[in-house]
Amino acid sequence: MRTRLARWLGIETRPVSHAERWISGLGAVAGIGAVVLTSGWILGPAAALPVVASMGASAVLLFAVPHSPLGQPWNVAGGHLISALVGVTVARWIPQTWAAAPLAVGAAITAMHYLRCIHPPGGATALVAVIGGPAVAALGYRYVVTPVALNATAILLVAVAFNAPFPWRRYPAALGQVPRRPAAPGYAPIAHEDFVYALSQMNSFIDVSEDDLLTIYDLATRRQQNRHLDPARLEPGACYSNGRYGDEWSVRQIVDWEEGDRGPDSQLVYKVVAGAGRRSAGVCTAREFARWARHRVYRDEENWRRYPEDR
Repeated sequence: MRTRLARWLGIETRPVSHAERWISGLGAVAGIGAVVLTSGWILGPAAALPVVASMGASAVLLFAVPHSPLGQPWNVAGGHLISALVGVTVARWIPQTWAAAPLAVGAAITAMHYLRCIHPPGGATALVAVIGGPAVAALGYRYVVTPVALNATAILLVAVAFNAPFPWRRYPAALGQVPRRPAAPGYAPIAHEDFVYALSQMNSFIDVSEDDLLTIYDLATRRQQNRHLDPARLEPGACYSNGRYGDEWSVRQIVDWEEGDRGPDSQLVYKVVAGAGRRSAGVCTAREFARWARHRVYRDEENWRRYPEDR
């Protein structure tokens, strides 16, 4: 019940180290420090506060989730600048704040979508152009350059420099990409076209990059590939699968085991009952068989299925 409630509420359950949390917080200190200095220099401390609030949201993406597609350089720079431009334009043409504020945010989101630079803090940047008060209104379109462009540049430069020493969180995300390894044995590689098709079927913006998805797939499949059964859990007469795909998939049944101590080095006889090598047989140690096997399976009409307790 607790797990279902956490899922429904969207509570993050993935483990993150304490070091990563502290690095994120310290990065935000450095980034916003640069923004405060820039804003104070251009507008003065009081008038700069609304702009700093907008950049504070950017800091969450740049330093807490630096691999997020929403926080990459084009998203940050393009999102803020386009939103500032939209916000100033709406404010100049619609004097009524109650109408201009929602229209500015909605138009900014639409523009960011079309220009492929969705950046959530951009909504705040557009809103500030409408409700920022006399100091922001007096800037007019200069608001796009000073302070928005300067602040975006400052926080981007800090993000690049601050994240550089940490290989797992280099920014931009492209700097941290490693050469893609072949798929783990027994697992089919995923082509770029397949990812594009899958994402298009969801018809919504997914806040994870293709490279991160491929990395997750690679780590998961290699972990599964390195997982072996315990030789002591093998059972005479039971069927086991190697868990692979395509022509390499196979099911073996243990048909005989030497009498006496059935330790990991004892000999057993198996026959291949499905998949690659069907109708053949072989002899190996329990340790070798357990290294080959991934899980116990049973025949369900025309299909082979894993036992629920082995999942």
